Amino acid sequence: MKFGACNYTALLAVMIAGSFTQAQDLAPRAYVITPVDSNALTWSYSFNDGSVSTDPVVPVIDGHAHFHMPSLSYFHSFGLLGRTSSITVALPYIIGDFRGKPLISALPSQAHKSGLTDARIRFSMNLKGGPAMTTEEYSQWSEDRLLGFSLTVAPPTGQYDPARLANLGLNRWSIKPEIGYSRHLSYWILDAYGGVWFYTANNQSYPGNHILTQQPVYAGEVHLSYALKPRLWFSFDGNFWAGGRSTNNGVKFATILTDSRAGVTVSIPLKGHWSTKVSYSLGAYSTIGGDFQRVSLALQYGWIGTRWR
Repeated sequence: MKFGACNYTALLAVMIAGSFTQAQDLAPRAYVITPVDSNALTWSYSFNDGSVSTDPVVPVIDGHAHFHMPSLSYFHSFGLLGRTSSITVALPYIIGDFRGKPLISALPSQAHKSGLTDARIRFSMNLKGGPAMTTEEYSQWSEDRLLGFSLTVAPPTGQYDPARLANLGLNRWSIKPEIGYSRHLSYWILDAYGGVWFYTANNQSYPGNHILTQQPVYAGEVHLSYALKPRLWFSFDGNFWAGGRSTNNGVKFATILTDSRAGVTVSIPLKGHWSTKVSYSLGAYSTIGGDFQRVSLALQYGWIGTRWR
């Protein structure tokens, strides 16, 4: 396969959408119970700097990223079969600089990339411990043990051009079923999640209609939070993921992802319906990329009912 000079600058973002918005998530309190008809509009921003994971089929080593990722999301809770359920839709955007060294060249390549990456749609349903409740019922409820299920779907909505070797979008569907457990002990809350990312094939991964497939990525998270009062809490966060061996036109690559991250998160209520969340994480163990630092800030406006307040 030949790679023209113009394509070297496109190589470096090949797994940005997948590696930074999928398996490497750190999301404390993801299965928290809210009253029916709760809503939240969240603007978040993260700054990321460090090594990144590139797909083994792309001939680039020493990948490094320095980029910003703003995102807008909407959350809505409702009752389903008598259980607390919710839907969240997120639209992330990436602006940044990437560099790496092509294996067939002694000179490093650099690229500036900006655009939409793949969206996220997450459905969550409580299975035990959190019935669908009105605001009045919720005020009398005391959290103990929770067991929940979620299904996250990342449709191929990101920017993609089959004439280029790499893009901000993955041009395939990503689906993650997950089970989450939460245990409330006085002011302390222990969260543990386990899930699997499944990927459909990218039938136009490179010029010449190369078919790229990827085996599942197994992901787990653990969070220990201390809640001072509603919306005021901090947590210690950790995750681990493994798998994801790629196949290009039937040729398997030996590389398997095995990585983990650790971090902290602080949630602070602001005036009225507003709250903010700040987090920091870094690579705890990494075999391919993933050894990067991330600082995130989120600003949220929440309300209950069908009308904006």
